[in-house]
Amino acid sequence: MTGEMNILPLPQTTLAPSRPLVVNGEPLKLLTPMEGLIAVGQTAKAEVLSLKQMDETFQLLLKVTLESGRQTTVQAISTQPLPQGTSLAITQPSASNLSIIVQQAIATSVATLTRIDTAQLPVGTLLQGKVLTSQVLPQMPGQPTAFRSMVSLLNTALSGSTLSIDSPTPLRIGTLLSAMVQDTQTLKFVPLSNRQEQLAVTQQLVSQQSRQGSLDGLIQALQNLPTPPSSDPTSNDLRAAVEKLLAGLPDVQQLSTPKGLAQALANSGLFLEAKLLAAPNPTLAPDMKGDLLKLIAQLTPGLPANTNLNALIAANTLMQAMPSFVRSALGMLGQVSAKPLPTSFPLPERHLQSQDGEGDLEHLLRLAAAAVSRLQSHQLSSLEQTGVTDDGRLLSTWQLEIPMRNLQDIVPLQVKFQREEAPEKEQPHERRDEREPKQPLWRVDLAFDMEPLGPMQIQAQLIKGSLSSQLWAERPYTASLIESNLAALRERLLASGLNVGDLDCHLGKPPQGPQTRLEQRWVDETA
Repeated sequence: MTGEMNILPLPQTTLAPSRPLVVNGEPLKLLTPMEGLIAVGQTAKAEVLSLKQMDETFQLLLKVTLESGRQTTVQAISTQPLPQGTSLAITQPSASNLSIIVQQAIATSVATLTRIDTAQLPVGTLLQGKVLTSQVLPQMPGQPTAFRSMVSLLNTALSGSTLSIDSPTPLRIGTLLSAMVQDTQTLKFVPLSNRQEQLAVTQQLVSQQSRQGSLDGLIQALQNLPTPPSSDPTSNDLRAAVEKLLAGLPDVQQLSTPKGLAQALANSGLFLEAKLLAAPNPTLAPDMKGDLLKLIAQLTPGLPANTNLNALIAANTLMQAMPSFVRSALGMLGQVSAKPLPTSFPLPERHLQSQDGEGDLEHLLRLAAAAVSRLQSHQLSSLEQTGVTDDGRLLSTWQLEIPMRNLQDIVPLQVKFQREEAPEKEQPHERRDEREPKQPLWRVDLAFDMEPLGPMQIQAQLIKGSLSSQLWAERPYTASLIESNLAALRERLLASGLNVGDLDCHLGKPPQGPQTRLEQRWVDETA
């Protein structure tokens, strides 16, 4: 399981004293020598994209911005850990080495913390993080051995910051840990128990959301892809993958029928892992996530043989691969195992722009990788919101996104289903076979932006055949149009056999937060 802790409970852990991470002039060894990367007499800016400990050294992925404005990525070895987000000014004394001349954090959020501000994190606050590095400190005569680790925080307002801590026992790299704030310089480890799976999901969700990109941007790029020459088999294979993906997109009419909607939900990519677990050789039915992964496989061989680009692809592919625990959990969506945490819906749009000097295939690959991250963000959000609530109710969540055709436009439709079940409670002198089964409460959230209506969100609740719904429109014309048609909508719902409760339309966006839901939960069957 990812991030298992096998260390003994530590009595206390202290924050490391403040010290510069790297002395100016510190050399960085390039994994691949690059002659003339930085011209003689010039400097370049570098940002640390990732950090990985390799025994006694540290492997860095750097984004280098030259004085001309051109950007590239390089992999280098450092003798000191540099947290993600650190900004450097570098020179190149030789083809195999870079030299740091200035180091600073680009923002306070990425600066390595050596003390805790108890105004931000009061005593008793639970911190959760992942161990990035672990080093033994020089031992003073008569003093016990101590270890220094860099820990990336995963929660609180300081999420993304790096914490430098000293401990009497080494922390295994990659460990997910929880610690309680004791004072400005002291933390106390607490057992993870069943929080560990939730922590792994949360960590992956944050990672995937930071790289996600909107699906419509990719689909528009695929629709405008030029026709390859018939003599190029690689391009023909790419075209076949593109056509298969585009052919699987449903239109509005298909989604208006129960069969078409069920098929679109099944093919959205949400259940890819479940399909693979159920059948080692799944059928060739369309699946958005599966088709995107096939597209990436077709794009990669056609990329230019550029070392820096290949390093970026390798790093991106590594980040796309989720831990085995998360992949297994995605195959069991709908099963309750952990306490759910709140998350936002809908997932915001994020359009990636083409970078300077970036070829069409390179840009298409970035769009496809970002689209996979977006689908995985929905999957992980489903896991994060599935579990047992504080009052014992079982909550199952399925969150997904379907790019649908609307004439010539592609409209991403975001959908979230939630099923809430009350725990069974036996009454005195009540026989099990006489007990009436509890009816689950279903919630459905929809979010889309379709012309000429504009952005809309719909929240509905269904229990025992009774439906209540709130509709939100951001354009006054749309809100007025919906309001004038609510009576007709109510009649259609009644004609379908539903009991209809509240049915309202509002101008704007629904407020965020756990208290903004319709308050109806469980009907008192004894009333």
